[in-house]
Amino acid sequence: MKNPQLNKNGELQHLLGIDGLPKSIINHILDTASSFVSIGERELKKVPLMHGKSVFNLFFENSTRTRTTFEIAAKRLSADVINLNIAASSASKGESLLDTIDNLAAMHADMFVVRHATSGAPFLLAQHLNDTKQHHVHVVNAGDGRHEHPTQGLLDMYTIRHYKKDFSNLTVAIVGDVLHSRVARSDIHALTTLGAAEVRVIGPRTLLPGGLEQMGVRVFTNMNEGLKGVDVVIMLRLQNERMNGALLPSTQEYFKQYGLTPERLALAKPDAIVMHPGPMNRGVEIDSAVADGPQAVILSQVTFGIAVRMAVMSIVSGSNA
Repeated sequence: MKNPQLNKNGELQHLLGIDGLPKSIINHILDTASSFVSIGERELKKVPLMHGKSVFNLFFENSTRTRTTFEIAAKRLSADVINLNIAASSASKGESLLDTIDNLAAMHADMFVVRHATSGAPFLLAQHLNDTKQHHVHVVNAGDGRHEHPTQGLLDMYTIRHYKKDFSNLTVAIVGDVLHSRVARSDIHALTTLGAAEVRVIGPRTLLPGGLEQMGVRVFTNMNEGLKGVDVVIMLRLQNERMNGALLPSTQEYFKQYGLTPERLALAKPDAIVMHPGPMNRGVEIDSAVADGPQAVILSQVTFGIAVRMAVMSIVSGSNA
C-alpha cells in the first residue's frame, strides 16, 4: 500500500505520522531544522521560504502550546497564519469535516495543521485532498487521538541528537502514561527507525497498552529497574482528561511509584538527560528538583520544537526544494 505521506517521487507531501517514514526523511527533517537554529541555540532564524503561502491551524482539540509553536514557526517562514478554533463545532463529524476542508481549500489554503481527538483524522483529510486532486494543499498532523504526535516525536529526536550526537549506543526510557500518549508512539517509532540500541517503556500495567513488545521495546513496571543505566529519560504527562474509570489509586501513589526524583535519576547514567513534552505536572510525574535541575533539557525542547516545525512545514510545502 502506498504511503499517503509521500508523493510519487518519494518526497514528503504530508506529515501524518512517524510510523512508516524512512530514516532518510527523518534525518532530512532534523538536518533542515538544524539549519534554522543559530549558533547560540536559543535563537531561530527568520527565512522567507513560505512567503505568500497560507497555513490554517485547525485545532478540533485545545492545545495552546502546540498551536502557538506552529504559529511562530509558520511566521518565521514568512507564511500567513489563520487560526481556527473549532473544538466544539459540528465540523468534528466525518462528512462535515471534509466539507470544511473543501471550503478552506477553496480559500487558497496551502497547508492545514490539524489536531483532532479522533485517531486517523489527518489521514482522512490527506486522502481526501489526494483523491480530489488538491495536491497543492498539505496536511501536518499536530496530534490525533491516541495515535501519533509526529512533530513532538521529531523535536524529541532533535533534542536527543543535539545532546547525544548518535543514536546507535543509546538506551532511552519512556516513562508513564503510555496508554493515552500519542507522543510515546511517535517517539518509539522514531527511536527504532533511527537505530537506538534499546528503547524501554516504564509504567504501571494499567497505563501500558498491549503489544508494546511487538513495537521493539522492553517493558518495565518497576521504575528503579527500568532506569538503570539509561542515557535519556522521557517523562510523559499523566493524562487524566483521557482516562475512563480509575486506572490509578491516586496521583500521590503514582508519584511514589513512578515520579522522577533526584534519587531515581541517580540510577541513570551520570550524563543522562531528562525530557518532558509538557505541560508538566510537578509532584506527579516529576520532582521540581529534577525539572529545574542541570540534567533537564525541557526548555531546549520547546525552542528546538519551533525549528523542527519550521523544517516540516518548509519541506512538506516544497519551499526548500
